Amino acid sequence: MEGAGWKRRGGGEKKDLFHVIHKVPPGDSPYVRAKHLQLVEKDADAAILWFWKAINSRDRVDSALKDMAVVMKQQDRAEDAVEAIRSFRHLCPKQAQESLDNLLIDLYKKCGRVEEQIELLKQKLHMIYLGEAFNGKTTKTARSHGKKFQINIKQETARILGNLGWAYMQQNNYGAAEVVYRKAQMIEPDGNKACNLGLCLIRQGRYDDAHRVLEDVILAGSDDWKTIKKAEELMHEIDLRPATSTLEIDFGTEEEIMGRIDLLMSDWSPFRSRRLPIFEELSTFRDQIAC
Repeated sequence: MEGAGWKRRGGGEKKDLFHVIHKVPPGDSPYVRAKHLQLVEKDADAAILWFWKAINSRDRVDSALKDMAVVMKQQDRAEDAVEAIRSFRHLCPKQAQESLDNLLIDLYKKCGRVEEQIELLKQKLHMIYLGEAFNGKTTKTARSHGKKFQINIKQETARILGNLGWAYMQQNNYGAAEVVYRKAQMIEPDGNKACNLGLCLIRQGRYDDAHRVLEDVILAGSDDWKTIKKAEELMHEIDLRPATSTLEIDFGTEEEIMGRIDLLMSDWSPFRSRRLPIFEELSTFRDQIAC
């Protein structure tokens, strides 16, 4: 009997080890079957079918919806993923809405739906201003390339502004993109966003300004060799272009986008007093750029 008990325990341990190795939850629910098909059998179509069954049976709806959207994106079905999230997110708890927004932003980018991407990014800035991001907390646990790490409100604000800047770049709205990138750099300096700012300045024909930004990236160094390489490539692109004057700069577009983002810092203040310090820092930017 003792031997049999040991075998049972051993079998259980092997089963638990299987779930750990393949990152498949235990059980036999529709969601578990979908994850097994996705991660173990690598059958994307069948996994999507079972994720749908999980959603319809209210089995871990938020996880099923997010995982299904990820699989759809991998299958070049980003539009279907967008419609699925928009149709069924009301079934998910409040704490899942922020991660669904992040997934939607990624899907909008994949689909080329830039206007919707911009609107959702501005909504997220709105939530940060109101103190509602991170479900009211100052930090959250994020995941990248399978690793977990902590991110704070300041870092999240800079990340969102960086994404917003790139979205404006896709619209060839380089003036707006410049302002957003400069704000992001004020909050959390980052080599990659600095390179994007340099590219933005190049697209405006402001090569001297771009050269200074990119030179700072190279001199500062970076743990990411791709960032340095990107800065060097952009510097080379500048060297191939004729020199131009940057004395006359039209801030018309910048003023337009500044007004939009200033809504986060002024127009909402009568309704809520939870004005975060980061927005106080941003409110001085107009004076700085004017100088």
